[in-house]
Amino acid sequence: MNLKFVSRDKIRVSKRRSSKFRQLVESLGNLTSGGQALEVSFADTKELNSIRNIVYTYNRETGIKIKSGKDSENNRVFFYRD
Repeated sequence: MNLKFVSRDKIRVSKRRSSKFRQLVESLGNLTSGGQALEVSFADTKELNSIRNIVYTYNRETGIKIKSGKDSENNRVFFYRD
């Protein structure tokens, strides 16, 4: 077995592009600074973690800072740009 450390920039995760979160990734590109927020509903904390991981990856890949706020009573999360 050969092990090798590589930069994370070389790793591309393409699975999420064809997943049920595809619409989320496309909508993140439409967020504008000081504009409207994107509201996303989730079923459970596992789905919320998946959604947030996608947004964090989008932040890292594009260099755009998208922030979030959670409404845990109504199972919604909001994404916005400053």
